[in-house]
Amino acid sequence: MQSVDYQIQLLGYHTSRMRINEDIWPAGGKVFKALTIAGSDSGGCAGIQADLRAFAALGVHGLTAITSVTAQNTRQVLEVCNLSGRMVSSQIDAVMNDIGADAAKTGMLAAPEIIEAAADGVLRHGINRLVVDPVMVSTGGDELVSKEAAAIMVGKLFPLAMVITPNLDEASFLTGSPIRTLQDMKTASSRLLESGAGAVLVKGGHLEDSPESIDLFYDGESYLEFRSPRLETSNTHGSGCTLAAAIAALLAKGNGLAEAVGMAKQYVTGAIRNSYSLGKGNGPLGHFFID
Repeated sequence: MQSVDYQIQLLGYHTSRMRINEDIWPAGGKVFKALTIAGSDSGGCAGIQADLRAFAALGVHGLTAITSVTAQNTRQVLEVCNLSGRMVSSQIDAVMNDIGADAAKTGMLAAPEIIEAAADGVLRHGINRLVVDPVMVSTGGDELVSKEAAAIMVGKLFPLAMVITPNLDEASFLTGSPIRTLQDMKTASSRLLESGAGAVLVKGGHLEDSPESIDLFYDGESYLEFRSPRLETSNTHGSGCTLAAAIAALLAKGNGLAEAVGMAKQYVTGAIRNSYSLGKGNGPLGHFFID
């Protein structure tokens, strides 16, 4: 198994002011675009809100198709209102017919008709660089999708994905087997690849008895381990959304998949290192930073 490390240049807040790095946002250069099809977080920590911050930090213009509106804070999800599949389709068509996107990611897709709308939109507009984050459980432990919706996601959306990015709980749910070791992650990624996705990234941030945060990538040919130090903080709300969004942003800019995953992993590690406390629960990542 190969361990991979990539370097990435970032822009961010410096002495309380945003400093734009022209290597990220070149004046007069190409505008890279990424679409997020996901839910809204009223607390501003995860979902669409986190995706847009990650896109901006990595020099990509963000487009949105909101799937659900959630009433949530740093501790819990209080209520969810799902938009209609028709409205999700309309948002996708509106931005794709006019602006277009170089890559896309999906997040919270809570109902079967929303998943079908997302899959149909991806096919209709020929979106090839698709990152599917199978959001099923919130940071606070709230279930966000039904088993019926999860089955439709596997059958209709996974085969369209360049990569899927389940965490340990999601990978366990999808495979029906507990995941406690790196070998379990390897077995799960192999099984998940059978869904038709181009590659699988199993996020091992909560892997038991590991001093490192290890994400395992598998594309059917080789396994890659992406490692970072385990950071002692509870302020990781939106980390999964951010990772998938960062991968999509880097794919939009023309990076290869394995390279995009490695760079996104490093970016998220930096954002967690610069996370901050907010409210009374799990705070958000610091998306704009200079280490």
